[in-house]
Parts: sequence; structure tokens; C-alpha cells
Amino acid sequence: MTTNAPRPEVLRYTAFSSDPAGGNPAGVVLDATALADSEMLAIAAELGYSESAFLTAPPEGLGGPEGRAYRIRYFSPKSEVPFCGHATVATAVALAERTGTGELVFATRAGTVPVEVTEENGTLRATLTSVEPHIEEITDADLDEALAALDWPRADLDPAFPPRIAFAGARHLVLAAATRARLADLAYDFGRLEALMHQLDLTTVQLVWRESATVFHVRDPFPVGGVVEDPATGAAAAAFGAYARELGLVSEDSVLTLHQGEDLGRPGELTVTLRAGDPRVRVAGAGARIDIG
Repeated sequence: MTTNAPRPEVLRYTAFSSDPAGGNPAGVVLDATALADSEMLAIAAELGYSESAFLTAPPEGLGGPEGRAYRIRYFSPKSEVPFCGHATVATAVALAERTGTGELVFATRAGTVPVEVTEENGTLRATLTSVEPHIEEITDADLDEALAALDWPRADLDPAFPPRIAFAGARHLVLAAATRARLADLAYDFGRLEALMHQLDLTTVQLVWRESATVFHVRDPFPVGGVVEDPATGAAAAAFGAYARELGLVSEDSVLTLHQGEDLGRPGELTVTLRAGDPRVRVAGAGARIDIG
């Protein structure tokens, strides 16, 4: 962007809540054509949200409805990330307010992500469909290091949920707490966990507690992004859905509810839908604009 060029408008939206004070806030730039990578990173750092999204023209051959396909990039305050669910939902809601509900297609670094925006009782909801997921083992040594950084004894893990690294656009380490109290008590070694996450190429650590067969509470430390905790994490929700299905913890056809942000005072709700015969995962939630006075 040249020195004299006007700075593009930076919008602020929350995702996975219809309340601007809930969910996970994201910066949204609907036309980032004139921005260099360093300028996108600077905007993300200035906002201080876990991620901000930047739209440009779609790559050739992306497809999708005319005028409703884009390239999207995501920046945390520290670096670019390949995929971000909450910033995708926030961006889709921002676009729907301007161009109407319906289908959108985003080209991300992780692959093509379709999004459907609907309106329910005056609230806009966006449903993203992930890229094809996969699950990996984690070594005992890496697990020990993660637990040491979290200050979680192995006895505090739920034995029904084996630790795994799950991917549905970004990599997340899934660890399940045996109790809600364990999940609520989060005070970790920021630098130590950050170092391990860089080593394993992780975006967040997905900490989970199972309330019932289809209801979960989750938290996501995000030190690699320069943020202690992500209030609502769509990419991790998609990865967790794939993890739970592959390990037989839920049925192939399932609708899961993930509550996140309660321990931060920013409650949000993520709906994860699994369909038999389709490896992809759908993650849905409401969104709302954050007005800055």
C-alpha cells in the first residue's frame, strides 16, 4: 500500500455468538487488495484479536457463485495462519450483511472452504465446511511436555479420549479433561507451550470436557498467535469433530454442541455436524458486528 493510499476499512465482528460481547472477535478487511503482507500483520497486531481476515480476488478456477468467491488470508498478532474458523464465520456474516445470505466460497491456504449463510429470527448464522481432516498420534515425550507446560497430571485426563493431533485446516492437539474443574483451572507456561507447539506445528491446543453424549466444553490456548486463549475456535471445533468420529466417540451422523469462552466471560456456542459418507466437518455459529464508539 502506498503512503498516500487510504487505509481500507477494518471491521470488527464476533463469531459464534449473536452478542457482540460474546464469542470470538475478529478483524475483517473486505478488500485487502492494496495491502502487503506486513500491513496485514500490522493490522492484526494492532487489533490484538486472535485472528483477523483479509479478502482479495479469488484465484482462477475457484468456482462458486459469481461475485461471492474470494481468497481469504488469516493473520494472528504474530503470524499468518493457514485456516481460522471464527474469522471465516465473522467474514461470511459481514459479507451477508452487504450482499445477502446464501453461498460463499473461500480459497484458504489449507484448501477450498464453502460457507452457507442463513438468517434465523433476525440473526445471521454461517456454516463452514472444512477441508478433509486427518488424525495423528502424538509421542509420549511430546505428550509429557504438553502436560508439563499445562501443569496437568496424566491422572486428570479422561481415559476415554486418547490424546491425538487433529487436522481440519489447521493442526490442534486434543486433550480431554476428566472434570469440568480441571478444564476451568487453566494457568499454563506460555513460553514452554509455545515452543512445543512450534515444534509440532500446532495452531492451538484443544482442551475438552464432555458434559453429555453430544455436548462438550472446550478451551484453546493459543500462545503461538501471541494470545493466551482463543475465546471460540472454529478450526479446532472442526478438528475435534473429525477426531471424535474417527475414534468412535460419537456416531458418524452427529450434531455436537461445543461451549467455549465461558471461562473468559465471552460465552459462545459452536455447532459441529458430522455426516456419514462425508469426511468433511461442518461448523456453524452466529455472528454480530462489534460497534466501536
